Amino acid sequence: MMLLAIVVLAQVLLLAFQIKGEHNVPLIRYWAAAVVTPLERAGTSTFSSFGNIWKGYVGLRNARAENESMHAEMQRLQLRNQELESQNAEALRLKSLLNFHDAHPESEMLAAEVIGSSSDSSSHTLFINRGEKDRVRMNYAVITPEGVIGKIVEVFPHSAQVQLINDPNSGVGALFTTSRTHGVVRGTGEPNPHMEYVINEEQVQPGELVVTSGEDKIFPKDLLIGTVAASKLGNPFQTITIAPAARLDRLEDVIVLLSQHDLQASTSDNVTGAESKAVQAVSNAAAAAAQANSDALPSSVNSAPSSHSTSTPALAPPKAAVATPAGSPNR
Repeated sequence: MMLLAIVVLAQVLLLAFQIKGEHNVPLIRYWAAAVVTPLERAGTSTFSSFGNIWKGYVGLRNARAENESMHAEMQRLQLRNQELESQNAEALRLKSLLNFHDAHPESEMLAAEVIGSSSDSSSHTLFINRGEKDRVRMNYAVITPEGVIGKIVEVFPHSAQVQLINDPNSGVGALFTTSRTHGVVRGTGEPNPHMEYVINEEQVQPGELVVTSGEDKIFPKDLLIGTVAASKLGNPFQTITIAPAARLDRLEDVIVLLSQHDLQASTSDNVTGAESKAVQAVSNAAAAAAQANSDALPSSVNSAPSSHSTSTPALAPPKAAVATPAGSPNR
């Protein structure tokens, strides 16, 4: 039986070699392709899947390592960018202080860095890194190139406390640049101080500049304090809100005035040509009017001593306090 099966299979194979199908291809080749192709296909698919899995694993590991490296590099660059931005901002602030110092050599001043602020929410004070060893004394004026900040209220060997103009206990002699009406700028504990003792009849316009009057013997005359933010009638005086020229909540570097000399306007001050001409014209008109009044008085009156000067005070450009800073700051 086994022999018969072998003989039959041999006959079939011989026939398969002899019989040819389409394209003159032996039948045995069709059979062989039919048997081998599925196995080959399965093997190829298996090996291909395994190769793809291996490649994906290795590739994923490389991609993950590369991604982590790029993420670390991005963080490093972000930190570096923040450092450069901080250094640039500091350089601009110091340049502003230096320009202000150079523009006002007539006044002795000292640059200082803000190192802290009061923890009491009801007060508005800060601390600077200059003190008694640096010749800082009580009631010295503290300013920035933008405007008035406050005054020294406590001095330590290497630091000092500054009372800001919006502190409830502060007070600065002030006047309007246009009408030259006097008042006192007092802190309220809020971000914006108020100007007091201005009568209701006085016309006050929003945006009007307010400068120091110099009467408090602390701040030199005509330093910029701020602008009128709002005003309303009161009893007996108006309630006038002042928007400080300097950002009192973002102070980093300040200037301590070591003398009370008035800061003179220089050619580098931020005053337009039109403002300068207007100021000069008003000064000339005031001088002419004063001379005319003097000529019209009897000689006996002219020769009598008087407690009040007949000439009007010289008008400083409104932005004299915002002029570019004075010598290199003593940092």
